[in-house]
Amino acid sequence: MTAIAPAPSTAPRAFQWSIFPLVMGAAIWCSWWLMQQGVSPATAILGPQFAALVIIAVCEHIYPYHQNWNVSRNDISVDARHAVLIAVSLGILAPLLVSIGVAVGGWLSERIGAGLWPTEWPLLVQILLVLIVGEIPGYWVHRWQHEHDWLWRFHAVHHSAPRLYWLNAARFHPVDYFMTYTPSYLLLVILGSGETMLAYFGIMTTVHGLFQHANLQLRLGPLNYLFSMAELHRWHHSQTVFEANHNYGQTCSIWDWLFGTRYLPADREPPENIGIANLKAFPMTWWAQILAPFRWARIQRDSKTNSKA
Repeated sequence: MTAIAPAPSTAPRAFQWSIFPLVMGAAIWCSWWLMQQGVSPATAILGPQFAALVIIAVCEHIYPYHQNWNVSRNDISVDARHAVLIAVSLGILAPLLVSIGVAVGGWLSERIGAGLWPTEWPLLVQILLVLIVGEIPGYWVHRWQHEHDWLWRFHAVHHSAPRLYWLNAARFHPVDYFMTYTPSYLLLVILGSGETMLAYFGIMTTVHGLFQHANLQLRLGPLNYLFSMAELHRWHHSQTVFEANHNYGQTCSIWDWLFGTRYLPADREPPENIGIANLKAFPMTWWAQILAPFRWARIQRDSKTNSKA
């Protein structure tokens, strides 16, 4: 019988309301400062990302949202392997995506007669714009993944997580990851946002993703209309299909709000038990999860058998 973990310590309100904006703001500011010192944008965002990761991982053990989510389910090595595969694959594919995007963007700019990205706008406005515009393709891909079985079989890897903690942000099948983020980066490159704006988009999506899955007591209040933070995303991992089929924003929640898929009930908290209720036979080891989309019929058949047992 699994032991029941003690109730987590209640975080001070100041901590709950400030931890995300402070860490996100510091990550963006540090990235900006490093770029001002001549550090390349791609390199400037590495240190702030790692610092944010450490802060979140430590705070999870001080003020966890659920104490039981700090207990390993033999999932740490699985999530770590997903993270490594995503990082390696992204490093290989990113230069190709940028090259394609620059070529298409240049072709469009020549025919329009002007640059597509408002480079003359203030930096903070451009950062907000890159967040909102870059989210559009990701929102629709994520939504379609929940609506179409042939896409869901790849996205199911992410929803197989038995708990939420910072490393869940990397639990993606590589096909799912590239379906979600490739269109966003291509769109931004085609629009001519430039390397600096791509770096800001990268630091924001990474830090946000860590917080979004963090087992951490936090509150955003009105900022939940801009960011698709943990308060929204925990409902997205619910075993109840209706609840899970909401809050598709990867980083920005504006498109959920506009298209009617935002879900944040005020009368109760998100469920502690998460996962995929109707796929009891979904594999929980890394290699089996990589192969799962190609063994989908068997997983569905075994899941039905298990539910009858």
